[in-house]
Amino acid sequence: MSFYGPKQLAGSMRTVRKNTILIAEDIPEKDYGYRPVPESRSVTETLVHIVFRSQFDRFLHEEEHLSSLEGFDFGALLQKSNLEEKRARSKDQIVDLLRTEGERWSRWVEGLPEALLAEQIRMPGGASQSRFEWLLGTKEHEMHHRAQLMVIERLLGIVPHLTRNRQPVRETAES
Repeated sequence: MSFYGPKQLAGSMRTVRKNTILIAEDIPEKDYGYRPVPESRSVTETLVHIVFRSQFDRFLHEEEHLSSLEGFDFGALLQKSNLEEKRARSKDQIVDLLRTEGERWSRWVEGLPEALLAEQIRMPGGASQSRFEWLLGTKEHEMHHRAQLMVIERLLGIVPHLTRNRQPVRETAES
């Protein structure tokens, strides 16, 4: 009996994506070019990068069904990601991309058989990881970048939605 499978992963990814979209909506479009330091990604680049990672999952696990990443050209993948991140898009287009690609990824994951998710992928250097672990990593990857976006919100003077939602509870508890 599995307590956490493809349906639960897809559900938790929908929650993560919903919160990413709320952050994307909270940041004004005029600040989408903001980057905390010159070497970092802008808001736009970070949001598009999040989308690109979930698209890579379908390439890896479905289109190519790779069983090993030994010799995989990660440089070409990063170059493709960088090109997508720099492509001009409006805030509305980016939010729509987050919404549609997030739901596309979630629906796809929900339908994956557990046997496929249990398959091992060989990593460069010889270690291996199940396809399920890889997909869970996609969710963790988005949460990592979402945390960066929340710090950017603070730098821009925006109180993140998760904090705003807790403020009434905190104020009630303090009185």
